[in-house]
Amino acid sequence: MEGAPCDGKYAYRVESKTSDYIRITDGIVMRSVVEIVPTHIVREGGGFMVRRPFRMGRVLSPFLLIDEMGPVDYGPGEAVGAPWHPHRGFETVTYLLDGRMRHEDSEGNSGELNPGDVQWMTAGRGIIHCEEPHEEFFRTGGKTHGFQIWVNLPAANKMMKPRYQEVPSSESPIVEKDGVWARVIAGECLGKSSNIDTKIPITLIHVKMEAGARLVQKIESDLNGMIYAFGVEILIENEMRVKTRPLPFGLGTKQHIQDGELALLSVGEEIVIQCTSPSEFLILAGPELNEPVERYGPFVMNTREEIHQAFSDFQNGTFAS
Repeated sequence: MEGAPCDGKYAYRVESKTSDYIRITDGIVMRSVVEIVPTHIVREGGGFMVRRPFRMGRVLSPFLLIDEMGPVDYGPGEAVGAPWHPHRGFETVTYLLDGRMRHEDSEGNSGELNPGDVQWMTAGRGIIHCEEPHEEFFRTGGKTHGFQIWVNLPAANKMMKPRYQEVPSSESPIVEKDGVWARVIAGECLGKSSNIDTKIPITLIHVKMEAGARLVQKIESDLNGMIYAFGVEILIENEMRVKTRPLPFGLGTKQHIQDGELALLSVGEEIVIQCTSPSEFLILAGPELNEPVERYGPFVMNTREEIHQAFSDFQNGTFAS
């Protein structure tokens, strides 16, 4: 067999006879779907429900969690959020599509999230924060929909000073071209670059496509890539040609992604996405950290001893000092 799974990356790396397995267009290796990960419903925070891919944390470095919050319609006095809680060793990204939330943390940061706003919080050595419905939204009720994504930090950055970046929708780069609308939260899309400062190379793009539209998205070849669909269905233009049986890892996987599915992508340099009806999805990419992951609740470190230390620091009051 000429290819094999590469170190838990859930990507198919071709070692020889590349053209037998992956289509190459003008010298560019095209990415394809190698695995579809379904989602399930989980209760989080103060009781709100999220849609989460199975096996998160063991799917694709550096992403630890992808939670789709809602969509849900709250009546007056019903909206819930996440009361005060700690984090250490990673970053949380909150992206709001509908609703109104407020943020407060132990570093003295506070802010309000409205539709289209992005909050990128680096927990580093330790931060305690809350994300709750805005008081007015709680009083009136309404629709809430958004995402929270956890991004792992390399060992060298796990104990860095916490920081908080907030990008209102008015300052978030948006590009529209040929039936494609994209908000560039991190990385680059169709010539637009994000203004978020990330500790490791991250791509996070919210895309909406009209029926019949086509998007060619570059993803650096050394980054893991995936797509999360939350509106209708999208198609990946790159059916792999296979000459051997049984199929090597990932080959033969369906190349369409439906609502509530996370698609893991093969290695390559570009992904070509099409849709036959209006569709909406996230494109995510980041590096393989190749470090041990020890995780317990809100703490993500490299060793069990570091997890024990995080609990000890939190209990003795030195966690966020």
